Amino acid sequence: MDRRSLIKHTGIAGVLAAGVAPAVHAQATIRWRLASSFPKALDTIYGAGEVFAKKVGEMSGGKFTISVHPGGELMPAFGVVDGVQEGTVECCHTVPYYFFGKDPTFAIGAAIPFGLNSRQMSAWMFEGNGLKLMREFYANYNIINFPNGNTGAQMGGWFRKELKTLNDMKGLKFRIGGFAGKIVERLGAVPQNIPGGEIYQALEKGTIDAAEWVGPYDDQKLGFYKVAPYYVYPGWWEGGPQVDVFINRKAYDSLSAENKAIVEAASAFAHVDMQAKYDARNPVALKQLVANKAKLVPFPKAIMDAAFKASMEVYNELNNTNPAWKKVYTDYANFRRDQNLWFRFTEARFDSYMQSAKL
Repeated sequence: MDRRSLIKHTGIAGVLAAGVAPAVHAQATIRWRLASSFPKALDTIYGAGEVFAKKVGEMSGGKFTISVHPGGELMPAFGVVDGVQEGTVECCHTVPYYFFGKDPTFAIGAAIPFGLNSRQMSAWMFEGNGLKLMREFYANYNIINFPNGNTGAQMGGWFRKELKTLNDMKGLKFRIGGFAGKIVERLGAVPQNIPGGEIYQALEKGTIDAAEWVGPYDDQKLGFYKVAPYYVYPGWWEGGPQVDVFINRKAYDSLSAENKAIVEAASAFAHVDMQAKYDARNPVALKQLVANKAKLVPFPKAIMDAAFKASMEVYNELNNTNPAWKKVYTDYANFRRDQNLWFRFTEARFDSYMQSAKL
């Protein structure tokens, strides 16, 4: 009797009793590539892609592996969305606002000036309509997204000269990420969208007058304090910028339900891990930067007020001209209003007291 006939007539119990094992089809190993928008030297933001890939490997027992490649290795840092959309790579790790030139709606998936802080952003994504609305939008680009990190509120950047009045923004060549460039442009500055790995050289050579990246931990690694002494705060355009893993839709749909769950869980782990690292490492780095003569100065209120006014004008204009933006931003703005009402009575008051207390 052959194996198939034996199984049919005796059942699995009979087969086992007879000492004949049925054929087992091992699950094929899945190998993906992830293109990062970040240089490997930035271990926290680039590292979130590595944390994601490592967790996928661990949870799948090594059956699902993702190799992580720094910006420029497989494709340009700002070419990763095209790479995922076209299926050149299965996924990328990036900040959505880098691609506002394709459509400003990309920026809402990361951070917009005077937007949500990091906790509010996660709340909108996971408990509000954020994930649903952004996935509907990204579907136009053959992409599904998973939140995969947040830096928390950022610093405003490094300036060769101190900002004292709104007039100091005129003609300022300012490396600033993504959508925020549209706002500083209205204040008279000249925005420059430069990948993280190329900023120092541009600042050192005087190609730009100022640059922002993330905050003390990354900025110290990049050495900006050596060529621009004024460290301005806060980064009003990045109250809680979210970093995403973008996955090619066809590649994602080909996964089993189990592997889809692994991707979701690994991304959620990396999402929390990244901000925890920034929050733990930034205070130490800030002290060291000040010890190295960095001069901490706030944005003048006149600049903040002008930037807020310009931001609201831009949002209103987009509401009138871009249906995709209006659909997502309307929900985002309503959520932001309610979050700020709540945080006003709790987080802000508590934080204000604790930061003024002598501990």
